Amino acid sequence: MSPVALKAADIPPGTMKLVEQGGVRVAVCNVEGTYYAVEDVCTHDDGPLGEGSLRGAELECPRHGARFDVKSGAALRMPAVVPVRTFPVKVVGVDLVVEGL
Repeated sequence: MSPVALKAADIPPGTMKLVEQGGVRVAVCNVEGTYYAVEDVCTHDDGPLGEGSLRGAELECPRHGARFDVKSGAALRMPAVVPVRTFPVKVVGVDLVVEGL
């Protein structure tokens, strides 16, 4: 399967954008000019992380407030204890390429 590509300019610092390929939804986050991608599924109850809020490198689930580090996927706050899946993001010119989908 080919990697997902999108424009870096579409994701300003401190924001995120959802992409989907092969039935997998991913939130691509811009943390101070570095891009990270995490699966759009809270490991606590399958909530939509992309509808949550991004504060620095922490993404908060809108359902119960679980937080995840978008850099590593680590669960940072209960009720989540299992990390969220991450995907590599490469900058290619003006494009972002999310790999592994």
